[in-house]
Amino acid sequence: MMTTLLLGQTLSFTGDPFLQPWEECVLHHAHGGVLVEGGHIRAVGDGQALRSAHPQAQVRDYGRDLILPGFVDAHMHYPQTGIIASWGKRLIDWLNTYTFPEEMRFADPAYAREVADRTLDLALAHGTTTLCSYCTIHEGSVDAFFEAAAARGMRVVAGRTCMDRDTAPEGLRDTAQSAHDESARLIARWHGRGRAGYAITPRFSPTSTAEQLEALGALWAANPTCLMQTHLSEQTDEVEWVRGIYPGARDYLDTYEAHGLLGPRGVYGHVIHLEPREVDRLAEVGAAAIHCPTSNTFIGSGLFDLVGLKGRGVVTGLATDTGGGSSFSMLRTMATAYEIAQIRGHAVHPSQLLWLATEGSARALHLDGTVGRLEAGAEADMVVLDLASTPVIAQRAERARDLWELVFPTLMMGDDRAVRATWVGGQPVARPG
Repeated sequence: MMTTLLLGQTLSFTGDPFLQPWEECVLHHAHGGVLVEGGHIRAVGDGQALRSAHPQAQVRDYGRDLILPGFVDAHMHYPQTGIIASWGKRLIDWLNTYTFPEEMRFADPAYAREVADRTLDLALAHGTTTLCSYCTIHEGSVDAFFEAAAARGMRVVAGRTCMDRDTAPEGLRDTAQSAHDESARLIARWHGRGRAGYAITPRFSPTSTAEQLEALGALWAANPTCLMQTHLSEQTDEVEWVRGIYPGARDYLDTYEAHGLLGPRGVYGHVIHLEPREVDRLAEVGAAAIHCPTSNTFIGSGLFDLVGLKGRGVVTGLATDTGGGSSFSMLRTMATAYEIAQIRGHAVHPSQLLWLATEGSARALHLDGTVGRLEAGAEADMVVLDLASTPVIAQRAERARDLWELVFPTLMMGDDRAVRATWVGGQPVARPG
């Protein structure tokens, strides 16, 4: 079994920097090392000490570059890769104009494979090693995504999107029964196979009948190790739309809760315009709220209350929401999360942003300890960042007085040029092209 030693600066966490002083939960080695063997991290520590203790290890020396866990994108739509950065008005207009016509193309398995390959290669080029994705109503779209991930050795979560209400176009509608049965087949085929995990996926309440939500709630109860992903309170007009469709519900979250779709493995995207009861229930059950900052600004959805929700004990992850989001880069996503928090009156620390993009998102997907961590026992998915990747970042980094002044310019201005290397399962990934 080959042993590899990566040398460079290393940064890892012993706790959540939103819940305790970041100084107490950050481990930084200026001359660090990560020992990798059999697809897992065997040790993290002083680079010279690890080199002396393991002279047989193959060495990859990244100098002053920063070695981190691979980024974890907790909410995205791989079928929307082709329509990223499409001009639109509000959410429903955007869905009808771009998303739904594009998703109809995924009835063609060859097209689904093409887009799945492109999506995962783009993610890896940006240092993202784990994604949680929506597919389309077509079983083949799910197979294509999982097959592409398996070919790259990636840990991913995905699910067949379910929509049976006439608010979705005819070419993308299923039934309560077909959504249940096809999702069940996909769970049997993919959940727990290699590095794949399944997420039961009602798109959102406005495109599912109560009967479909009930059927998917029963499916989740029968498969409790699956995740359940959906959307919640993205835009104010969407919330009013839900209120009209489900007049008996206490609030938007109740449309899921009443049908067995609220639980600790629930992953809810956007989660901006919440009622106090909804915040309480998310915290009580341990469900995850996923922050999609570039999407929320691009489509004009609103300002996610990152610090407020973390303070209330809500599990929180970070996501690109491509193609509603305008970038595959988790660096750009962190930058927008910082800007939104600033508007809400909070200066989020760089350590908190990095934690959110790695361990925080992994925790939201119930993968904490598996990915998103730079520690012994975790799977060896890593990103290596060049902290002077462009002239403007380099000149700012030269003035850095400490680690965070060195890292922060890359978080604010970095893109795929900052990604020196991406490692998946203990192996370096060849950059596309």
